[in-house]
Amino acid sequence: MCGIVGYIGPRPAQDVLLSGLSKLEYRGYDSAGVAVWNDGDFQLEKSVGRLAVLSDRLEAQPLVGNQGIGHTRWATHGRPSDANAHPHADCSSAFVVVHNGIIENYMQLREELTASGHTFASETDTEVVAHLLEEKWTGDLFSTVLQVLQVVRGAYALGIMAKAEPGKLIAVRKHSPLIIGLGDGENFIASDIPAVLEYTRDVYILEEGELAVLTRDGVACFDLEGHPVHFEPLRVTWDAVAAERGGYPHFMLKEIHEQPKAVRDTLSGRLSEDGLSVCLPELPWSVEQAKQIDRIHIVACGTSYHAGLVGKVAIETLARIPVDVEIASEYRYRNPIVTDQTLIVVISQSGETADTLAALRKAKASGNRVLAITNVVGSSVAREADDVIITWAGPEISVASTKAYTTQLVALYLFAAYVGALRSAVDPGTVAQLVKDLATMPEKLEEVLDTAPLIEQIANEFSAWNDAFFLGRGLDYSVALEGALKYKEISYIHAEAYPAGELKHGTLALITEGVPVVAMVTQDALYEKSLSNIKEVKARDAHVLALAWAGDAEIAKSVDRVLYVPRTVSFLAPLMLIAPLQLLAYYASVARGNDVDKPRNLAKSVTVE
Repeated sequence: MCGIVGYIGPRPAQDVLLSGLSKLEYRGYDSAGVAVWNDGDFQLEKSVGRLAVLSDRLEAQPLVGNQGIGHTRWATHGRPSDANAHPHADCSSAFVVVHNGIIENYMQLREELTASGHTFASETDTEVVAHLLEEKWTGDLFSTVLQVLQVVRGAYALGIMAKAEPGKLIAVRKHSPLIIGLGDGENFIASDIPAVLEYTRDVYILEEGELAVLTRDGVACFDLEGHPVHFEPLRVTWDAVAAERGGYPHFMLKEIHEQPKAVRDTLSGRLSEDGLSVCLPELPWSVEQAKQIDRIHIVACGTSYHAGLVGKVAIETLARIPVDVEIASEYRYRNPIVTDQTLIVVISQSGETADTLAALRKAKASGNRVLAITNVVGSSVAREADDVIITWAGPEISVASTKAYTTQLVALYLFAAYVGALRSAVDPGTVAQLVKDLATMPEKLEEVLDTAPLIEQIANEFSAWNDAFFLGRGLDYSVALEGALKYKEISYIHAEAYPAGELKHGTLALITEGVPVVAMVTQDALYEKSLSNIKEVKARDAHVLALAWAGDAEIAKSVDRVLYVPRTVSFLAPLMLIAPLQLLAYYASVARGNDVDKPRNLAKSVTVE
């Protein structure tokens, strides 16, 4: 979950490293550091805190040199501190290392190295790599790295430099993302593409178990046995400005307002020209393949898991296939009941979520077909799955996911309709109506976003409370879960989501005078029951905000405030409800003075267990 960057070329390395780290700070921001090679030695500067702290130090005392590595950290092993910040060095400072991931057997290795006379300066798992390089030094960096990789276990993206071999930078990737940026007389490594776009658009995404040797003049790739590997660079076409705030005060607000475009892009090319059917050219399945599916397991974490709950209803409704939705961190350690006809659907915005990747690999090892829904072309999930649906949300920088969730919903609706049609489980008229309704979603989302000033006013009122409750029935409850997650992760207000029908089974004990309750009321078949549940909390003097269809005059009689959303079919209500809930969380966080884009203790891509 950390961000790493490396450079070798004619430019001042410090400037390149700091620029790259600024694009990667969403991956971790509790400490940062750089190591620059100059005049026969490494210069290191590390600091606990945001990248700005390190930048201030380097402005006062710049590091001079044209080769270096840098790191921005999200702590796993060892608290945030100067000593635990990367890069890490061995006893003699002959090697420097940056690392994203976890070395699982680091304690055993640390004990063995300590017994051999090595002295450790940090609490991190990463430092064992630097000492192993010293311990196993063969006189050649490449062969030494290969030996070290034989004894370390876990997930890692590594950037390594050695004093004995100036002019060389080694990058290694196993279970953690790493890309190579290819320049003219210069080359780069980074955890993510935006870190190098200022300098090059030609990149290579290291495959699982690959090692790259970078010099100014070229890049050579190898497998972990040391055999050369041919690689094909790709040309990045998306605009680097897409990763900037574009005038918004926070990335989260920008990304909320990008949802109409993200939905439009995700639908693009996937609705037939005659408006009657769903087209998924990336899934050229036969009727027989679709009919053979006996069950689907949707596996995901966090926001993606909540999207999966909506996907369950969509698939069961349109394709008539039973669906289980599983939390990836639990699924990977279970012994789920599957057959060779069970389809596993994994959902991950980054395509690098460690637990979801582990679940994917578990499914593949069991012989199951895996479909991935992800936002990142070339990610591990995308490359390892049998089939992939890309959500064209564009770069999502804020830690709190917004447009990724919305486009995941769109992808799941499309998939459900596509498979349902192949299985003849849904009549063509229903699919045609769904296609028509989906096509109107971008415009309706824009209408929802126009209500932001009213939502800000309500959020300012709610932000004074330390608790909030989110209620709903059916699909409304699935969205309530995501609304509560957004609210608590960035506002730091305790928030819980409950099925409204469960109020009498304990939740009512928590309802006190004035406490905010956000009630979703868009499931027409459950409208009267939802209204009855609202009356139960109003009888306990809760302050109720309802999210309801435009034109619903009845709901206003039973609640304190109403946010109206443009009417569509109840089946697609999650697409209309989520933006108001995201805005409510955003403005509550702003009102409380929080760092919206970088909530405490969290990072964007969870690439470790």
